[in-house]
Amino acid sequence: MASTSRSNHLEEDDDAEEEVQHFADFTLASSWERFISDIEANCRQWLADGPKNLVEKGAVAMEDSKNLFKVKNDLRSVTQSYCMEFYFQVDDNGSQQAGFGDSNSGLHDLQLCFGVKDFLLIAPQSASGVLLDAPESSKLLSAVAIALSNCASLWPVFVPVHDPSRKAYIGIQNMGTVFTRRFEADLIGSQVPMKLMHLEGLYELFVSKFVYSGVDFSMHNFKVHFMMRLKYQTFTSDEEDEESDMDEYMGDKADTEEHNGSESRNKVNWDDDCPWNEWYSAEDPLKGFELVATWADRTVENTLGMAELENDSPHEAEKWILRPILSPYLGEPSHGKRIDFASQLLGLVEALDASFIAQFMEDFVSVENQSSESLKTSVVIPPPTALDRVIKDLFHQGFKLPDFTKGEHRLSRALKAAPLESLFTQFCLHSLWFGNCNIRAIAFLWVEFVREVRWCWEESQPLPKMPIDGSIDLSTCLIHQKLHLLAICIEKKCEMNEEFLDCIGSEEDSSEASDPIEEHHKVDDRRNASSEDLLRKRDSSITEDSSDRLRYEMDTESTNSVNQGPTHAIRRGSAGPVGTMMLLKLHERLHAPFTQDPPLMTEDMHEERLQAVEAFGDSLNVPGQLEKDILLSDMSAFKAANPDAVFEDFIRWHSPGDWESSQPETAEESSGSITEDSEDKWPPQGRLSQRMSDQGNLWRKSWSDAPALPADEQKPLLDPNREGEKILHYLETVRPHQLLEQMVCTAFRGSADTLNQTNFGDMRQMTSKLEQLYLIIRSTLGVLQRNNVPDREQTVKDLRRLCVVFEHVEKLVTVAASLHRKFLEAPRLAQVIFSDFYSTYDPVMGINSNDEENKSRTEMEVGSQEVSMRERQVVSSLFSPPSANQSWRKVLSMGNLLNGHEPVLREIIFSTGDDVNNGIHYAAAADVAASGDRRGEEIETHRMYVSGTSNDLRVALSVTSCD
Repeated sequence: MASTSRSNHLEEDDDAEEEVQHFADFTLASSWERFISDIEANCRQWLADGPKNLVEKGAVAMEDSKNLFKVKNDLRSVTQSYCMEFYFQVDDNGSQQAGFGDSNSGLHDLQLCFGVKDFLLIAPQSASGVLLDAPESSKLLSAVAIALSNCASLWPVFVPVHDPSRKAYIGIQNMGTVFTRRFEADLIGSQVPMKLMHLEGLYELFVSKFVYSGVDFSMHNFKVHFMMRLKYQTFTSDEEDEESDMDEYMGDKADTEEHNGSESRNKVNWDDDCPWNEWYSAEDPLKGFELVATWADRTVENTLGMAELENDSPHEAEKWILRPILSPYLGEPSHGKRIDFASQLLGLVEALDASFIAQFMEDFVSVENQSSESLKTSVVIPPPTALDRVIKDLFHQGFKLPDFTKGEHRLSRALKAAPLESLFTQFCLHSLWFGNCNIRAIAFLWVEFVREVRWCWEESQPLPKMPIDGSIDLSTCLIHQKLHLLAICIEKKCEMNEEFLDCIGSEEDSSEASDPIEEHHKVDDRRNASSEDLLRKRDSSITEDSSDRLRYEMDTESTNSVNQGPTHAIRRGSAGPVGTMMLLKLHERLHAPFTQDPPLMTEDMHEERLQAVEAFGDSLNVPGQLEKDILLSDMSAFKAANPDAVFEDFIRWHSPGDWESSQPETAEESSGSITEDSEDKWPPQGRLSQRMSDQGNLWRKSWSDAPALPADEQKPLLDPNREGEKILHYLETVRPHQLLEQMVCTAFRGSADTLNQTNFGDMRQMTSKLEQLYLIIRSTLGVLQRNNVPDREQTVKDLRRLCVVFEHVEKLVTVAASLHRKFLEAPRLAQVIFSDFYSTYDPVMGINSNDEENKSRTEMEVGSQEVSMRERQVVSSLFSPPSANQSWRKVLSMGNLLNGHEPVLREIIFSTGDDVNNGIHYAAAADVAASGDRRGEEIETHRMYVSGTSNDLRVALSVTSCD
């Protein structure tokens, strides 16, 4: 057009007046000239704005690239509409890419093919997006080249041509001098010639672009710069499962009897030694790995050198980049459709919501009950074989007491639930997988569970997975407390039965009576031998000398009597003297008795006791029968250990605060030593407190009524038969919502403790996330520890949200465990990969915690990590040699095998150049191509990018010339 044709003359003459006089007269210009002018206007605007301003104005960032952006504009010619896109990078690190670039940079396809940085792409606005007519594509490319030349731009421009599946392009670039680069790319989608499957054939293909066709390549050397990148991929877990199933099928067809008993036939899952494998097998979150091995810039002179490179091991590559392939399920919410703890816990929450409609668990089992009519068609009841298997696992897998601290987190005890290995926790975890964890399936299992517990009680069989001694842990849930007390009652019941049988046997065997005093000594000997079972002692000031505690010094005590006749009473059940304390009426040392342990009580029993105390007021009046029984037992034991003691002696030992002494003890006396001074101070001076001195005091009356009996001859404070029946009655009549509330708390703690046992190495993010999970569980489940749930609807909603949080943490645990197992000898790789995944997944956890927003799928990808030399062997072991079934369909047609795996993608860059200063612009002879000039003084004349697999081949060629 007129303005552009005369622009050069205006610059040479520098004539300002002439520049003002000339103008663009579009009335005389053609439509094609106006089209070029539109392209020029857009390019000038983009050049004037620059990359940073374009980004501020809304340039679109490319998804797969860190710093590649795109702006576009629509253009229209007479017959066609076009879209022109400008791709640019914000950083300024050179005009073009030297090679493959950073594995995480995400180069555009055209950047990788032709080694460019910023470029234009113009394509028609059609369904195919490509130009099928060759003359039209050439004309369009010429129009853009003219526009770029007018605005002095060096951007390359590309036009898509041919069929879209071929990914074919043509392009051109003005180099700013006499040089011009032309680009062309095309794809062979099938039937790749065998010669081009090998490096020698590709080398000859490139050399043929700059030498005469009649030259024998095998007889001449052509110096070519060469870079190669190979991508390997492990078999995904799905492919391995299919091959394993095929192996099993073929094995059965070949020889069923031979292979049925073979251990090699047993399918091995990746998480066989993970703690959750007892309940379910998780899908491996790492479907596989991609390894990219890169050979840096090398110089090759002949086909023989290429053949040697094809035989190289990937271990000889300069750089290894590893990228894990994540399972799609990590980025999508399960909504209870996947088998894991979180989905089953969600089912248990739904069962809790349904449990309020009935009064007893049997109501859900009985088909006649109207409340269960709505559940009949929507729930699944497992067959009797499944029920028998669960009961067998709970009650008949041995009676070895488990370690209750196993898997326990330091925050576990803050949850009011049962320990992981206890009977009730195992029942709760079994119920998660019983049927689909619906309320009817849980009711069936609970009824059978209680029936089995009653059988253990009636047959005096130990209750499995429960301790038979110790105190009741009130920080646990009530059902666990009840089962613990029942296990103790069963043990007490067995002891009582054994003692009864021993008594009958001893009466039949005894033929003559023994001397009473000698018999008392024998009884005391037996009592002393079993005295360790009576652990509770009423005073800490008992002397530490065990021989003094357990030996009765009858002769010494009788000779120490002052102004008293020798006593004929027998001391029984003594635990030893209490320091230097002396009896009031006799010059004898006061002995502490062995007493019965206070009866064990569960949480609800303590609450009943406190309510009784509050109702009766003064605890001195002993309102409860239990307190009265304990007091009488202690008094009887004290009388047996101190036959000549009085009520005041008992008060001095049992309730020192009610004895007002008029002579304070010296430090020497309190140390427990007996001296002449202490004996001279006998009898002790003092009196009872006012409340103990009142007439009608119940303590004094109880003292009068209490017989002198040692602890082992008294009636037990804990009646195992009565307490056992009360516990069974509670288990049989517990309200469904009360049972489900305890089950929810216990199942959440048991599931969390199971995950806490996972070995994931030194991944601090995972440790922190597990602590957060326990805190969230504690705050959410706190409402279930009350007797009445204040807002049932809100509580169920909070529990559902807790299941979503649990799901996220469970996924993190499986990823950490899988990485740790695969990189035991390369922990750095496991940590950096997990950190990258965690930084990507952690924001998703916050988004998907809301039920309304937890419906979309999120693509989960992690970046690539460079592998050090010492870590290569570990990474290489991930690529296990393919089996016969995995490789029978594939013919290995490419070299550079890694443990039998051929590359899934091979990328090669060939290039050669000429010296700019010597005026030679064509590499037409072998001696020019083999010149020894340095690359810094050369211009790249030919570049060929080759990308292909064993089934396809793509070639992109760029040629620099001075035409």
